[in-house]
Amino acid sequence: MTQRFHSARILLISLFLGMLVTGIVGPILARAQSSDTPYVLVITVDGTINSVKERFISRALEKAQYEGSTALIIQLDTPGGLLGPTREIVGLLLESPLPVSVFVYPKGARAGSAGTFIAAAANFAAMSPGSNIGAAAPISSTGEDIDDTLASKVENDAAALIRSIAQVRDRNQDKLEQTVRTALAYSAEEAKAGNVVDFIADDLNDLLTKIDGRIAETSLGPVVLDTYGLELRAFEKNVLEHFLEFISDPNVSFLLLTIGGLGIVVELFNPGLVAPAVVGVICLLLAFLAVGNLPVNWAGVVFVFLAAVLIALEVVVAGFGILGVGAIVCLMIGGLILFAQVGDSSPTMPSISVSKWVLFSAVGVLAMTLGYVVREAHLSRKQNPRDQLSVLVGSIGSVTGELNPTGIVLVGGETWTAVSGDGSVILVGEDVEVQSINGLMLTVFRRI
Repeated sequence: MTQRFHSARILLISLFLGMLVTGIVGPILARAQSSDTPYVLVITVDGTINSVKERFISRALEKAQYEGSTALIIQLDTPGGLLGPTREIVGLLLESPLPVSVFVYPKGARAGSAGTFIAAAANFAAMSPGSNIGAAAPISSTGEDIDDTLASKVENDAAALIRSIAQVRDRNQDKLEQTVRTALAYSAEEAKAGNVVDFIADDLNDLLTKIDGRIAETSLGPVVLDTYGLELRAFEKNVLEHFLEFISDPNVSFLLLTIGGLGIVVELFNPGLVAPAVVGVICLLLAFLAVGNLPVNWAGVVFVFLAAVLIALEVVVAGFGILGVGAIVCLMIGGLILFAQVGDSSPTMPSISVSKWVLFSAVGVLAMTLGYVVREAHLSRKQNPRDQLSVLVGSIGSVTGELNPTGIVLVGGETWTAVSGDGSVILVGEDVEVQSINGLMLTVFRRI
């Protein structure tokens, strides 16, 4: 036994030292290796522009600078995104210490709305044949036009930003401003002819050829690019960024919010169950983490939480469907307006919403579940008229879910929701006596 313990100890120490050495020497070797041969770092940014994308681009710039990359190429395909992260990305590109090229790729890709700002802010903007850029006019997150006063305010702000970018990068200010003022969009050929972008390239190697020998203005001064035939190295999102992208999907966020709210409410009405509270807290934390990347309407969040409360009340007090109908209506309204923005809307955000398939499926499951609960409660009352249920008064039961003051008790071989008659906490395992019955709720006292 002693020899085994000694061997395991040596193994653990060896593993620890190995990981320590790897953590120290690995980055040094990686940097030394990367500096041996010049290369260009390539990342892919697709989907809605949000804070996850901004963090990813920032990490890519840091990596490219740290490892001595000749330049950074951002392959872009986006319908738009949040204005805040878009401004941050624009700032990163304008202040970048190394040359950055934005390539609207592959064929059929688009740099819509927020993507127009990002492409314009790069040292070199390129598009693949069949791609398009523009349509950055202010709209609400539901895709509808916003009112005239607000539209003028948001439009002027966005137009001023894109003019400033065009001035710094020596692009066509009028044509870029029109993408904001009149929602104009340009094909690759039109954008190239109008000095909205610099090149049309078939692929990454073609782009390297076209930027070779060009001068890029960086925060450290002008840089002459030598990119012909350089190695292309891909840089991917890490696990955390992939996870944040997944939960930032409007449908996933809606489901997390619904499950989280329901879990918390169930625990509040039935203290001591623990599992609903744990699941609820985790889902709510993930939901709030996700909505930070989305233009959430907090009125929709309130409706979703109200639906969860009404569901719990329906089960606890047996409202015979009235509360359940209210829950269904609240969940439907909450899902529909969860990402519907009013007020100061982002001019670069594409239309997003909870999928009608997801919303109707969630409402359908809720309706069938509540229908089953109401049916069972109705049958229970038919089979157990009040005079039979009154037999339970005076019966002795056992607490299976702590009463604080509401919890779960086992009486007559059946599980009941119960409330402590004097408001005291009654722990799991203690015996109680039934004092009265109100619907499907028992009022009990600790048995002395």
